Amino acid sequence: MGQHDVTFLSGYRILWCLVMFDLPTDTKPQRKAATKFREFLLDEGFDRAQFSVYARFVNGHEGFEARVRRVEINLPDWGDVQILQFTDKQYENIHHYSDQGRRARRKNPDQLVMF
Repeated sequence: MGQHDVTFLSGYRILWCLVMFDLPTDTKPQRKAATKFREFLLDEGFDRAQFSVYARFVNGHEGFEARVRRVEINLPDWGDVQILQFTDKQYENIHHYSDQGRRARRKNPDQLVMF
């Protein structure tokens, strides 16, 4: 491998794309749309952080905008969806509590990109 084959990225260049949503599930079509949206996010490489919160890391602002466009194309007809962007460094500092206790910090993905 040559020196240009591997690039280490800064924790300020890698961004996280966080999708939060509140989708109605009162009717069968609404439940189907909510399930389809969750499955889409998983197929796109998002990990479920909570039931209606999914996160995925992306390479830079362009990667974030491309991911936002993909989500926009697949929005369900009902409900609210919010998409947030934050850096890998900010992600490291998330405090996570579960069952009244603090959980260990999430391990960020290795910041290694192979071309």
